[in-house]
Amino acid sequence: MEELARTIEVSRPTLSRFFRDPESVRAGTAAKIRARLADVDYVPNFFATRMNRQSTGLIGVVIPHYNDLFYTSLLQAIEDSALAGGGTVITQCSHGSPEREARAIDRLLSMNVDGALVAPLGGEASATAITRLAEMLPTIMLDARLGGDAPALDFVGTDNFATVDLMVDYLCRTGEPPVFFAMPQLNSNSAEREAAFRAAMERRGLKAASVPVPSEKSARFGWDFEAYAFDAMSDHFASGRYRTATILCANDRLAFGASRAAHLFGLWDQRGGERLRIAGHDDHPLSQYISPPLTTVAQNVEGIAERAIALLERRTGDPQSAFEASVLPGTLKVRQSA
Repeated sequence: MEELARTIEVSRPTLSRFFRDPESVRAGTAAKIRARLADVDYVPNFFATRMNRQSTGLIGVVIPHYNDLFYTSLLQAIEDSALAGGGTVITQCSHGSPEREARAIDRLLSMNVDGALVAPLGGEASATAITRLAEMLPTIMLDARLGGDAPALDFVGTDNFATVDLMVDYLCRTGEPPVFFAMPQLNSNSAEREAAFRAAMERRGLKAASVPVPSEKSARFGWDFEAYAFDAMSDHFASGRYRTATILCANDRLAFGASRAAHLFGLWDQRGGERLRIAGHDDHPLSQYISPPLTTVAQNVEGIAERAIALLERRTGDPQSAFEASVLPGTLKVRQSA
């Protein structure tokens, strides 16, 4: 900084103030610094400039997978919301592994982030790592809850009971009542959406039937929901099952796999009489572009991101405040698949 200040011909305190806030120095001096900086090979070190500050302005985010476009859409909304408030997002990915999730959390702690937003994997190992994180800095759960005996933490996500009921209501009004295609039990959304389906069907006096899938398939495919659904539904369609059913998938990625299996068996080409219907949940960015376009429920991704950033700011300002669970409604998207 001293060498740079001599080169630019300003005092070191003036240059330091400029890097913290360009508006804090006189306009003519700021213009001079900007002009001279254009001629020297210098970029301020982001971390070094924050070493002596109470706040780094860094927000850590942990998501399960980069290749799941729902999470990348959520991440983009978080970055937009954080940027509007002057924050910078650092992203880590657990890749569906509790061990990598724990390492990602340690990495965020080493970077002195101001707070963290975590879409947890769930399970005992996940709860242990995230509980430790929450003891050290403000932490908000995104999309899925920790579940089990884990302590309460701030949470922002979708009201699964309302969104699943919305879809069940639509499907029952327009055709045969749905059967539920559950996703593997990998996070709290798996169990919550299945429970929401059963409650919605029972309120209507209908049988809550589910598509059976051997447990070994869940273990084999894990987070690869498309392949899991394609494999399971191919087996059923080949045996003549569910060919004219209404199938409500727990998420859109399952619906993608089921739809591909339906193409393989020519089920989308049927004319007249009873026909296959497939619906999903989430409004994945590709949902409207598959064939046929997918009927689904859209999560309010931007609203979740904005609320998560707001909760993080509240938790930072008042660490002892009561924990809050904030669930947002979804929007029905009717398309050709149902």
